[in-house]
Amino acid sequence: MSKALLFSACILLLMSSCNNAGNAVTATDSTAATSAAASVNPASDWKFGIALWTFHTFSFPESLAKSDSAGVHFVEPNTFSRIGSAATDTLIFDLSLTGVSRLQSMAAAKNLAIESVYIAGDSTMTSWVKQFEIAKHMGAKLVTTEPPLNLWDGIDSLAGVYGMKVAIHEHWKGVSHYWNPDTVLLALKGHPNFGVCADLGHWPKSGINPLEALKKLSGHILVVHLKDIAAYNDPTLKDVPVGKGIVDFPAVFAELKKQGFKGYIYIERDAEDKPSNLPSVIETVKYYNAAIAQLK
Repeated sequence: MSKALLFSACILLLMSSCNNAGNAVTATDSTAATSAAASVNPASDWKFGIALWTFHTFSFPESLAKSDSAGVHFVEPNTFSRIGSAATDTLIFDLSLTGVSRLQSMAAAKNLAIESVYIAGDSTMTSWVKQFEIAKHMGAKLVTTEPPLNLWDGIDSLAGVYGMKVAIHEHWKGVSHYWNPDTVLLALKGHPNFGVCADLGHWPKSGINPLEALKKLSGHILVVHLKDIAAYNDPTLKDVPVGKGIVDFPAVFAELKKQGFKGYIYIERDAEDKPSNLPSVIETVKYYNAAIAQLK
């Protein structure tokens, strides 16, 4: 065999090996994805509930009552909720820890579990310590928040001390550092206690397809805020009831199942329907249950 023929044969053999290796990786990835999806039962593995911001024009007890009547078992409070009915009443943030524990008891009395809390600390670690304390006394396993860029290390360490996770939430461009999933990925790097809260209705305001964002953040999603919006690239829009806007929820649910997601899915409304958001929430509960029943 000539040197030229021998060289050509070697090249062909090398190309064949590379192609086979590539096919093996693809097959392995496909098998892993199939296995992850098969291990998930959305009806039992997805903790479905309501983010209490949905009822932000009502007091904490009133929000619990509305959530209970919607037939869910998980709620996500926030630390800036009012405790009573008066507009000047105390916020959760201002309560003593004994008072905070009473709120957990109020939720438990209605068979509502609090396993995550939305917190909003300021630029000092002191405020973050206080809010982690509040979340812990409410029974939370994680906090949903938008940590300042210069406090990533401190907040990640704090989460480790409290044995909690941090689900990074996003608002839209011009309001939040985290509107772009790439920034969220930067925050996750080197911070083992960080994960993601995917707000499906906020991404479109920045021109981002929620499905593509979920794919980019695969493996890191801890919480989903279930929300719909009427159009892309309009930050002035309020949300619409789930299933009435541009978010492809069947594809979103299928993607979450494919990723092996086992976390929290909270209905959240920013809009203020009159007399309340409860009717749209009840419709969303029905929509969600029907949609996940169709998952294969």
